[in-house]
Amino acid sequence: MSETPLPALTIADVQRAVTAELDRLGPVIDELGELFAAAGHELALVGGPVRDAMLGRQHNDLDFTTSARPDDTEAILKRWVSSDRRGATWDMGREFGTIGCRKGPWQVEVTTYRSETYDPTSRKPDVDFGDSLAGDLVRRDFTVNAMAVRLPGRDVVDLYGGVVDLATGIIRTPGTPEASFSDDPLRMMRAARFAAQLGFDVAPEVVTAMREMADRISIISAERVRDELVKLVTAPYPRRGLSLLVDTGLAERVIPELPALQLERDEHHRHKDVYEHTLTVLEQTIDLEPRLPGGGPDFVARFAALMHDVGKPRTRRFVEDGTVTFHHHDVVGAKLTRKRMQALKFSNADIDAVSHLVELHLRFHGYGSGEWTDSAVRRYVRDAGDELDRLHVLTRADCTTRNRRKAERLWRTYDALEDRIERLAAEEELASLRPALDGNQIMSILGLAPGRQVGEAYRFLMELRLDEGPMSREDAEVRLREWWATRG
Repeated sequence: MSETPLPALTIADVQRAVTAELDRLGPVIDELGELFAAAGHELALVGGPVRDAMLGRQHNDLDFTTSARPDDTEAILKRWVSSDRRGATWDMGREFGTIGCRKGPWQVEVTTYRSETYDPTSRKPDVDFGDSLAGDLVRRDFTVNAMAVRLPGRDVVDLYGGVVDLATGIIRTPGTPEASFSDDPLRMMRAARFAAQLGFDVAPEVVTAMREMADRISIISAERVRDELVKLVTAPYPRRGLSLLVDTGLAERVIPELPALQLERDEHHRHKDVYEHTLTVLEQTIDLEPRLPGGGPDFVARFAALMHDVGKPRTRRFVEDGTVTFHHHDVVGAKLTRKRMQALKFSNADIDAVSHLVELHLRFHGYGSGEWTDSAVRRYVRDAGDELDRLHVLTRADCTTRNRRKAERLWRTYDALEDRIERLAAEEELASLRPALDGNQIMSILGLAPGRQVGEAYRFLMELRLDEGPMSREDAEVRLREWWATRG
């Protein structure tokens, strides 16, 4: 399964990894370090690149912190990239002290030492420039991100035990978690995200602070919350992060449909634990991502798996015989998904794709044991549209029964459906499913001007195409005239 955490590291592992990665980065970090030092400024590689260097992960996107102010940083970076005719600098983050540049395969951001805090009622941080590396590191979110490498000497600075926490797999804050989360409440989401990305445990005092301060997340903009959620969902171990959000109450403020899946179990356990089922479907979706064109991680597929049953709490009904039903939870769930994603400011494309998959996730179960007609298969493909590959993955992932025989039967049935889709696709060009006549031809044959009747005629021909498969233009014209004649 997907939720296997990273193996434990030793301090020696960390030292070897960081030495090798700093040697690889040498052409960038040594040259920049010397340029800043010559101008009388401090420079240090910091944050994620240092953490990932210790984990043996390579990056060409590098973050630095410096004593230099933005104008001085910009001048130095322009001098550094000048030897590369494709090099460039930018200053979109100037108000936060950040100047960026690109040289060859390297993308660099250099930020002036700073501290930032949130007013309790503000969604934007107040940024003040600092004057020391130590002061800059203490304001960072977690100890594993609060390590630095001074340049050009390559001295590792670890004031808060980040190396040990990295080796033992713990997420802690450099100062008190209460102070850290008060400064930037989004760090609570980031704790869950790093748990999901690294497979680490979150320190008990950090979890306690998250639980007690969960309401503070309300001052953070929907866009920033969305971005953290996307990173969490597409991480290698999303169950860890999502479980933490639910357990601390943050999910109730960010994506309340998820904890709502923790339905009260009836005394006879006649329905599955919907919350645990959902997390299992998410994990099985991840396992099936190699089937998708991009190979994963695929946010749309994963988020559809996370949201596919959110309509169940609204539609749960207990029948007289004691069974439980969730009729139309697919339709209700699609509406809830669209509403939540709109609130989180997702793109229209992502909203449409995810909510469409949620609405279609039960469609396969009308297939029974394989008795669908070709017409029904064509409609399945037509309705799925561009999301057909993801629908295949979601439908397969949604089988979480422990009854092996039942699971194998469902998989064989879906294999048969995919085989039929492939056969019909080869025979009938299902990818571009359309009638034999277009709108202009319909207007010419029936003597119509553009309008509602042309649309009705087109829909008639599309239904004909779905029911009977491809036909010639001549046959389509005969059927169109017959249909038109019946309308008087």
